[in-house]
Amino acid sequence: MIRDKLIASLALSAALLLGGCATTTANNPKDPIEGFNRAMFSFNEGLDAAIIKPVSKGYDAVMPPPAKSGVINFFGNISDVFIALNNLIQGKPAEAASDVGRVLINTTIGILGLFDVASDAGLEKHEEDFGQTFGRWGIGPGAYVVIPFFGPRNVRDTAGLILDATVNPIGNIQHTPTRNAFIATHLISKRADLLSADKIIEEAALDKYSYLRDAYVQQRNYLVNDGVLPKKRDEPVAPSIPFTLKDIFK
Repeated sequence: MIRDKLIASLALSAALLLGGCATTTANNPKDPIEGFNRAMFSFNEGLDAAIIKPVSKGYDAVMPPPAKSGVINFFGNISDVFIALNNLIQGKPAEAASDVGRVLINTTIGILGLFDVASDAGLEKHEEDFGQTFGRWGIGPGAYVVIPFFGPRNVRDTAGLILDATVNPIGNIQHTPTRNAFIATHLISKRADLLSADKIIEEAALDKYSYLRDAYVQQRNYLVNDGVLPKKRDEPVAPSIPFTLKDIFK
């Protein structure tokens, strides 16, 4: 299951981190375990170059554009369920209602989400997850960390990732071949969608690790704050929400 792979990945990260603390550097306060992170970044890059990227290129070459869009829309429709949940517990009921409307329209008229009819109808696609929710509640990001297989995160987003994986219906499908097929398709589809950005990153980045780290930190800060960055703080002020973590996850 996704959560089992995530737990194994986090366990591997912890073991490697404990074993490699002597080689880490603290020159950058936002990246205090840079030595460890660079090692994990190199591991992920090697895995991508050897397996994920070639498969994604093949997928991109043989799949017609309408089919690729349908796959992206299908998984995006599933994610809208959890986007709605996160908008609700962030104290944004209007956005949550819009997300629910997207799911209803795309699941029915859009044929199980294969067509994004909701966007054409004016219902905006949002991007929320548990990491952003924790940030909205005032929880700081913690150290930047690169997780094997899962890539760049921070401590807060890693906790959010565990919750995301736990409630993900695809990762909880009991029939193993079906579950693995969905997971592989989702991964390959996402990677194929990013192929066009590879050349831009390679040309723009003198140090790819630093470039992607800084881009990740800026993007997450932007998303946590819904695009409105505080003038004097890097992190948002917790909104007034009439319930607590204990109330939600009891």
